[in-house]
Amino acid sequence: MSPRLSLKFAFAAATILAAFGGVGHAAPQPTTPAQDKAAITAVMSEYNQALNASSTNDCLALYAEDGVFMPPYSPSAVGKAAVRQAYEHVFKTITLHVKFTIAEIVEMSPQWAFVRTNSAGTNKVNATGAMSAEGNQELFIFKKGADGQWKIERYSFSPTNPPHE
Repeated sequence: MSPRLSLKFAFAAATILAAFGGVGHAAPQPTTPAQDKAAITAVMSEYNQALNASSTNDCLALYAEDGVFMPPYSPSAVGKAAVRQAYEHVFKTITLHVKFTIAEIVEMSPQWAFVRTNSAGTNKVNATGAMSAEGNQELFIFKKGADGQWKIERYSFSPTNPPHE
């Protein structure tokens, strides 16, 4: 093969690989807003189940690598290692039985969305067994990854129940 033909072949191969995202990495298919809303709703359902199961691993699977968990009265947990440590502390301290209600899902762009929720139920203090009502308002910020999966990028919440006296 002549050097000129070889160069053309290399250029054509590089163009094809770039167009398809490299070998074995097909670009995610475009989705509709309704499909994105359904996918985000499914993640919220999985998160609700993981929280009620006190499963740190299941919660972490729903977070982006650089996700941030911002519980009240605590510093932000930034990145998976810190988020893991924060959830381990939460689940060591309390057992939750809550239900999330989605108030709104707003897709801000094809890769970013936020979800505003309310949750209600009970929590049990593991050290004493004391039960109390649990109620929060939450804000989740989601990002769609290169794999087309929606993940939690940021999560913050605040109590809606009056403080215990």
